[in-house]
Amino acid sequence: MNEWDRYIDTIADGLRRLAATDRVGAALTPADGFDRWVGLTHEAEQRDSQIFIIGNGGSAAMASHMAIDACKNGHLRALALNDPAFITATGNDLSYDQVFRLPLQRLARNGDLLITISSSGNSPNVLEAIEGARGIGMNVVTLSAKDGDNRSRHAGDLNFYVPLSRYGWAESAHQIVLHYWFDRYLDLHRGGAL
Repeated sequence: MNEWDRYIDTIADGLRRLAATDRVGAALTPADGFDRWVGLTHEAEQRDSQIFIIGNGGSAAMASHMAIDACKNGHLRALALNDPAFITATGNDLSYDQVFRLPLQRLARNGDLLITISSSGNSPNVLEAIEGARGIGMNVVTLSAKDGDNRSRHAGDLNFYVPLSRYGWAESAHQIVLHYWFDRYLDLHRGGAL
């Protein structure tokens, strides 16, 4: 087998071993986890709630991509919290671990949905955002990888963990997980992809 085949097989194997859990840590099948995530998304749409998506680095780029798709194609109130001026002002004036929590405290409401993307699952600013979201009464969906005991993996109402150890593999798998969630939402609630 050549390097390319090994690379894509590793990502595919990680996706096949996707682990989904609920808020109390009970295992879900990936299908059930996605059904619940789509349900939370549909509930957010029905209540006119906001969907916030966060991540650092490559995960921030994915957050922007998915927020744009959700807003433009899904007619959802979706926003990625990665404005550079907001992040640097908050990081400078407070601390970097508050760059997502602060905007959630100002913008989010009870019943809104937070989606977090963190390859390590241990990013302090993502964990702070989850804690802040809990205080507001938001629903939380986490995506993580790398260490199976990462803190994000056990912090959301729904948690999706891909057992992949490299950032490139984890980020590639997370992108597929995000697209599957949103395509499933479109299929079930919007009459298919646009």
